Amino acid sequence: MPTVRELEALARARLDPARWDFLAGGAGDEITVRANEDAYVHSRLVPRVLRGVEKRELGASLLGCRASMPVLIAPTAFHRLFHPDGERATARAAAAADTVMIVSMASTIAVAEVVAAARAAAAPGVEPSLWFQLYPQPDRRVTEALVRRAEDAGCRALVVTVDSPVSGGRERDVRPGLRDLPAGMWCENMRDLLPGEEPDVRRIELSAALTWADIAWLRGITSLPVVLKGILHPADAELAVRSEVDAIVVSNHGGRRLDTAPATLEALPGIVDAVGGAIPVLVDGGVRRGTDVVKALALGAAAVCVGRPVVWGLTVAGERGVTEVLETLRAETDRALALCGAATPAHLRADQVRCGPGVRRWHRS
Repeated sequence: MPTVRELEALARARLDPARWDFLAGGAGDEITVRANEDAYVHSRLVPRVLRGVEKRELGASLLGCRASMPVLIAPTAFHRLFHPDGERATARAAAAADTVMIVSMASTIAVAEVVAAARAAAAPGVEPSLWFQLYPQPDRRVTEALVRRAEDAGCRALVVTVDSPVSGGRERDVRPGLRDLPAGMWCENMRDLLPGEEPDVRRIELSAALTWADIAWLRGITSLPVVLKGILHPADAELAVRSEVDAIVVSNHGGRRLDTAPATLEALPGIVDAVGGAIPVLVDGGVRRGTDVVKALALGAAAVCVGRPVVWGLTVAGERGVTEVLETLRAETDRALALCGAATPAHLRADQVRCGPGVRRWHRS
């Protein structure tokens, strides 16, 4: 089975430069893009020995959803840019692996069809776990219509992206490249949202006016668990707990919003400390190996979310490629867990991760 890095090289070779730049690029000088990976590279795992780890269990329970491993699929846009089956293929692989897929609001397949594809691939009697990523829209009617669409489709949580008051300065996108989706490809979840509108596909709008009051309003219109994605400051983690959200994702948007923001692995310990076990803390950005997964788990993450590697696998081999990414990370995580002397992620401890030069952990001041 190929490594994630091998799939990255194969995907780059297959994609035209514009699509590769859209997938790989980040904001500004892409310092944060590189920092996400470097934080894992420069951190060291310290094993414990003679721990009796013949039998290991990777499974996780998150917001009432069972995942067979602590590796989830992060929301990424426009999967049909990378494979004709698009998000359907990704959903089938996630269901077959029995893990959570977070469906992007900017999916090129409607969320109901993504969920249907996952259900068709899931084991008999197993309801697949799909969550829906949401950018709250300036018009609350549009946001509520999106929430109802996700609920009706069978999504089991809302993942609200909160780190995007404006778009990031992705300079690769400014240069000649991917400006618009190809003809016949749309953000299908934005189609025909409000009664009486002309049949059309709305553009996704970002809003710098959003506040914690909008999160309170959102919680009031849905019974689904609400997850905040894009937390980097411990004070915001504390506010999330006070706002009674159900989980948070430590994320810098894969380095695609604010360049020079801290690597997510750097920010993770301070966020975990601020939350104090009140809600699950997930993390994304830069995970490329099972050893990376174990480092994040040892520092307090309940699970990691993986974005670009999933799209690399999708590009190379569709559903099978996504499966290869997930199963490679599963096998590597299991091996690293055993070598660290842990039978389950809960047996890992923060003192088993040592950070090298250039990596510091953020804590509350």
